[in-house]
Amino acid sequence: MQITEIFFDTARHHIHLELTVVKNDVEYSVDAILDTGAPITEFSDQFLVFTGFMDAPENDITIMKGLQRQKYNMLLLPEIKICGHTLNNFTISVSRFEDSWGIDALIGLDFFRLFKVEIDYSNGKIITTRL
Repeated sequence: MQITEIFFDTARHHIHLELTVVKNDVEYSVDAILDTGAPITEFSDQFLVFTGFMDAPENDITIMKGLQRQKYNMLLLPEIKICGHTLNNFTISVSRFEDSWGIDALIGLDFFRLFKVEIDYSNGKIITTRL
């Protein structure tokens, strides 16, 4: 059973974690926020276009008033690394994020469903164990 410990900065407003996506043996690092309110992990469409995982959308994606992001598609990533664990063929939601966010992904509850996740906020540590 693989147990990993990942550290995060408790001075930041959210729990920011680095995750990695892999395409054709090239790794791309992403700044992500751990989001227990997101049912599925989401990626910025701008990041996905930049890394070649998808083509730019034909139409401009409008974020609905009062929201900070707009989900509009699903995508299967061949390999993603979250909290030191490699997941293959991981389905994510494609979203348009507000530019002011400064992040490229939200780690959602789909990740939590695969792992036992302990958040030790006082020590800035997340301990994950694959179920």
